Amino acid sequence: WRPMLVDLHRPLGIAILLLVIVRLYNRLRHRPPPLPADLPAWQAAAAHASHWVLYALMLAMPLVGWSMLSAGGYPIVMWSGFNLPAIVPHDPSLYAALRNAHSLLAYALFATVVVHLSAALFHLWVRRDGVFQAMAKGPGRADEPH
Repeated sequence: WRPMLVDLHRPLGIAILLLVIVRLYNRLRHRPPPLPADLPAWQAAAAHASHWVLYALMLAMPLVGWSMLSAGGYPIVMWSGFNLPAIVPHDPSLYAALRNAHSLLAYALFATVVVHLSAALFHLWVRRDGVFQAMAKGPGRADEPH
């Protein structure tokens, strides 16, 4: 199973990179729904920071993975007959460092997602302030009745 999962992991990472670029472009063009006016300043700052940390991690993870594979001399096969080009030179010591970085980024992304999800559920179940519903409705529809 492991070789099959690794073969799937590589193109999925690149697909995620492309989707994150599209999502980030959309996010920069369209403002998110406003946060509740009574939200403490530290929570508003944490919300904004967590969004940008998520974007940074979702961009960094596949780029570091691609760099890692390039440094290790491993191809990224997108589909039969098409490999992505190497983006860094072959270097076993760089490969090892990037492999560690890729793992650390994975843990950081997981932790950030868990904290972000916990905050979303806090807004849904404790504050009941409509933040969760506004997120679920998507951009341009946050002002509709809950």
